[in-house]
Amino acid sequence: MFASRQKLSLNAAAVLLACLALGACVSPRYAVRGPDPSGPPQRGAPGGRLPGTMRPYQVRGVWYTPRYDPNYDEKGVASWYGAQFHNRNTANGELFDMNRPSAAHKTLPLPCIVEVTDLDTGRKIRVRVNDRGPFVSGRIIDLSKAAAEQLGTARKGVARVRVRYLGPAPAAR
Repeated sequence: MFASRQKLSLNAAAVLLACLALGACVSPRYAVRGPDPSGPPQRGAPGGRLPGTMRPYQVRGVWYTPRYDPNYDEKGVASWYGAQFHNRNTANGELFDMNRPSAAHKTLPLPCIVEVTDLDTGRKIRVRVNDRGPFVSGRIIDLSKAAAEQLGTARKGVARVRVRYLGPAPAAR
């Protein structure tokens, strides 16, 4: 009887150690708390790390700092991108499909939804931002080919637009 209790205790200890070891393997890299998952992570997140799409980054010697800005409302120039990036991963890991409406922005949280208005025609679209760019001076948003076609700007190549942040986008399907 004493031997079976000792064996039971050793088995329980082994199971406990295995659970602790597995728990260490699955600890999160960062945690985002609060009502808006695209908002800034709370201070004190494990390791103080930001989600990859919210970390400052550099392109051609210029630094960009992504940030949550619920009042983002800018006017500027939009362009579009297509075949050269088709079927490649976007900045947040989704697959870029030039035939589906989407967009790239330098600093808004990914993914999010914005409203893009063509200032010359008044035409508006809502589009999912899931990539970073454009990295051409003076441009504020890059639309996928499909989004540019819906907005009526694909033939022109560029257009004067207004971009308004609407909120975080749902998870990709």
